[in-house]
Amino acid sequence: MNALMVRPRVAELVFQLYGRPLHPELFDILAVRTFQREDYELRLWITRTGHVMTWENEDVLLTEVADAEPTFSDKRRLLRYPMRGEHTGRFQCSHGVLYQTSFQVETLSEEIYLHVHDEILADGSKNGILHNFQPNHRLAIAPLAYVVVESRPRCLFISTFHTFPEENTIIKSQTLIEKQK
Repeated sequence: MNALMVRPRVAELVFQLYGRPLHPELFDILAVRTFQREDYELRLWITRTGHVMTWENEDVLLTEVADAEPTFSDKRRLLRYPMRGEHTGRFQCSHGVLYQTSFQVETLSEEIYLHVHDEILADGSKNGILHNFQPNHRLAIAPLAYVVVESRPRCLFISTFHTFPEENTIIKSQTLIEKQK
């Protein structure tokens, strides 16, 4: 797989939630992490244009996709938002599982973008999962994908940051999955 592939424009991206697993061959996966806890498993894929996260316990399976417009079926798609502006979503699953998410797309001035990019690099060297893409040419700023996973009793909190230097744009998302009593 070529990590130097050109990323699509942010306007071509969508944020979706499915109630089913999605096959890895549908995505350009660049990094993989799995988090296993006593009551759930989280599989995280950093892709060329975003991320795919699958959360599963013995009763519920949820797949969050922040990526280019997919070519797969809409079967069991629970939420869908174009990657523009700010959105919040909520889905009450069976067995007391609640999924909540919010994301925002911010286009910044070049100076502020570079400052935020440097902050993400600094944080990513200490916490979470940081994927530093190859830039399109040697003098370009490299796109970043940064994911922080925080597990607490009965809940999981995930923050993501995806940078698009050619557009001075950052996509930030926060997802909370909790098992209600």
